[in-house]
Amino acid sequence: MQQDKTGTIEIVVNGGKRTAAKGQSLLDLLYSLELDPSRVAVEMNGRIVRQPDWETTALEDGASIEIVHFVGGG
Repeated sequence: MQQDKTGTIEIVVNGGKRTAAKGQSLLDLLYSLELDPSRVAVEMNGRIVRQPDWETTALEDGASIEIVHFVGGG
């Protein structure tokens, strides 16, 4: 995938293509998707990313990201 001239990159989130700002972190992505970071787990390019690392893990062009939501109930 190629970066365009506007400073965006292409990523895949849960199977769907998206654009993101170059340098955006995983935590930024979760906020932009309006997800509660305390209720999800994140995998990037086949590897689990620990929650303490989300703020410092930059999205990469072509990254494949899977986000799993935790739901309560009984």
